[in-house]
Amino acid sequence: MLDIAFPHFAIQNTADLMTSLTGLRFTPAEVEAVGERVNNLARVFNLLAGFTRDDDTFPERILTEPLKGGNSKGHYISREDLNKMLSEYYQVRNWTPEGVPTEKKLKSLGLDKAAELLWK
Repeated sequence: MLDIAFPHFAIQNTADLMTSLTGLRFTPAEVEAVGERVNNLARVFNLLAGFTRDDDTFPERILTEPLKGGNSKGHYISREDLNKMLSEYYQVRNWTPEGVPTEKKLKSLGLDKAAELLWK
């Protein structure tokens, strides 16, 4: 399971909402698992549609124009910083350096068919 950036009460609230909406009992851990499955399945869909790591980017403006105000005034996200962030993100997700969910990761989430489609 990923160490996500949401406070526990937010995940509990989501679990309570999902339980109320479906009539099925959801725990916070199950909510996290659903989120992880959705994220990985969306990534597989995009990869099968032809998207690659090169498509994981920001608009040119974000990468080149410094912010004009606020606490981050004068800063921007360089391509080098973005590349580093992508590598860290992929690693945390247990994806390859190219941003591909591993077969092991997909199968651990019960996404065997997605693993088969991606790793055939």
